[in-house]
Amino acid sequence: MATERVSEILSWYGSDNPGTLTNLARLLTHGALAGTGRLVILPVDQGFEHGPGRSFAMNPPAYDPRYHFELAIEAGCNAYAAPLGFLEAGAREFAGRVPLILKLSNHDVLLEERDPAQALTGSVGDAVRLGCVGIGFTIYPGSEHRLTMYGQLRALAEEAKAHGLAVVVWSYPRGSGLSKEGETAIDVTAYAAHIAAQLGAHVIKVKLPSAHVEQAAAKKVYDKEGVPLGTLAERVRHVVQAAFDGRRIVIFSGGAADTDEAVFEQVRAIRDGGGFGSIIGRNSFQRRKPDALRFLKTVMDIYAGAKK
Repeated sequence: MATERVSEILSWYGSDNPGTLTNLARLLTHGALAGTGRLVILPVDQGFEHGPGRSFAMNPPAYDPRYHFELAIEAGCNAYAAPLGFLEAGAREFAGRVPLILKLSNHDVLLEERDPAQALTGSVGDAVRLGCVGIGFTIYPGSEHRLTMYGQLRALAEEAKAHGLAVVVWSYPRGSGLSKEGETAIDVTAYAAHIAAQLGAHVIKVKLPSAHVEQAAAKKVYDKEGVPLGTLAERVRHVVQAAFDGRRIVIFSGGAADTDEAVFEQVRAIRDGGGFGSIIGRNSFQRRKPDALRFLKTVMDIYAGAKK
């Protein structure tokens, strides 16, 4: 439904063509949260990123790509995001039933490197062929390969927009430029969101930020200006502010498997901090489907204001 909130969000993307705006509208007007300006997206790139056993052995039906289409549809997710193979395995059977995002880059863990990069594993042409609303791409701010990834993203974003697709960026700080704690530091997470926005992202995915401040120069400014960072909601608000004062859609990773209440508390903080929603993979598809559906319904009810 084309609500005032959806129209407001679309107005932030004034340089985009009607095709891209239409696909953004498809994303924002689908599923249980249609028209609210909130998003819950099911991402299933973990088989590539972490290995199939680590991703699906705890819920064997999830080895089947069709399972994830069904889960996204039955749960009322705004979209389903996955690499090329998983989408090709179900795009025809489930055509038109859920917006799709093709993840164009991926990374495996067969060789763990200090400075990771992403391989190009799909194309804009693939996304158009499969009827996707957008492309997804991961960048690693902090890696020595980050500048190459920024250049790849800029070129792919230009091509995607020319074909009327939305651009979704996973902006995950990682690499030799950062400590392990720094990967989710508030200053680094906000910086990562800003970089993605500057590279042309319509939707930005980041991890939930901790209270740690990684960069000494940033800490001086935060302390001097009294930037409120004490609660997770305040940190979410700062990350959203870094994405053009909230004029770009920022959604937050669901993270590793956790207890229901821990995830629900995070969702409340995202909601209260002005975040646009969640992209929840492992905490969804690693559960039996009835449990996953109940879990996702609660997440969506929190975002919709139907549940505290």
